[in-house]
Amino acid sequence: MRHYEIVFLVHPDQSEQVPAMLERYRTMIESSGGAIHRQEDWGRRQLAYPINKIHKAHYLMLNIECGKPTLEELVGAFRFSDAVLRHLVINREEAISEPSFMAVAEEESEAKSERRSARPAEEISGDKAKEAMKDSPDDGEDTVVAPDDVEEIAAVAERDVADTGDSDTGEVSTEDAGKDAVAADKAAVADSDAAEESTAGADKDAAEAGEDTTADVSDAAEESAAEAKSDAVADADTSEESETKASTGTA
Repeated sequence: MRHYEIVFLVHPDQSEQVPAMLERYRTMIESSGGAIHRQEDWGRRQLAYPINKIHKAHYLMLNIECGKPTLEELVGAFRFSDAVLRHLVINREEAISEPSFMAVAEEESEAKSERRSARPAEEISGDKAKEAMKDSPDDGEDTVVAPDDVEEIAAVAERDVADTGDSDTGEVSTEDAGKDAVAADKAAVADSDAAEESTAGADKDAAEAGEDTTADVSDAAEESAAEAKSDAVADADTSEESETKASTGTA
C-alpha cells in the first residue's frame, strides 16, 4: 500500500454533511485494509478565486494509506459528489501524523480569540462579585456561593490587596519625604540664625574698634595742642625778655 495526502473542498451549504462524508470515506478505506493516519478539519475559508460563484468552502485534509483500487474508488466518489467542489491527491513517501501548519495556525487563532473574550468576562465577573458582596445581607445568615464565584471573589480580593499595598507604600514614602523636607527647612533656619549672629558680632567688634581708634586720635590731638600752646607761651616770654633787654640797653 502507498501513502497519500488528500485535500478536498466541500460546498459551504453542505458543511453539516461533513461528519457523515468523513465517516463514509473512512469506512471505504478501512474496509479494504487501509488506514487514516491524519484527519484535519480546517473549517470554512475564503477561496483564492470564486468557483461557480462561490467565494468560500469547507476545507478538509486526509493522510491515508491504501491500495490503488481504493484510491480510485475514493477519487470517483469525489468526482460524482455535488458537495465536493475540488480535490487534490498527493503521493507521500511515509505516513504523516503530526499536525499540519494550517491546523497549528487555526489552534493559535482560536486560543487568541478565547483569551480576548475571557478578559471582558473576567472584568464583568469581578464587578458582579463586588456588587454581590455589597448587596449581601448582614443579618448573620449563611450565604451559599458557587465555587466559580468563590474563585472570582478571591481573585478580586487579591487584586484589591495588591492595589492597597501599592497605595500604602506610596503614602509612607510621601510621609518620609515630608519629614525630610521639614528637617531640611529647620537646618536652613538654624544656619541662617548662626550667620546673623556671626554678622552682628562682627559689626559690634568693628564698632568697638572704631571707638577706640577715635579716642586715641582725640587724645593725641589734645596733647599736640597743649604742647603747641606751651611753645607759644614760651616764645612770647622770650620775646618779651628780649624787648625788655633792648629797651634797657637803649636807655
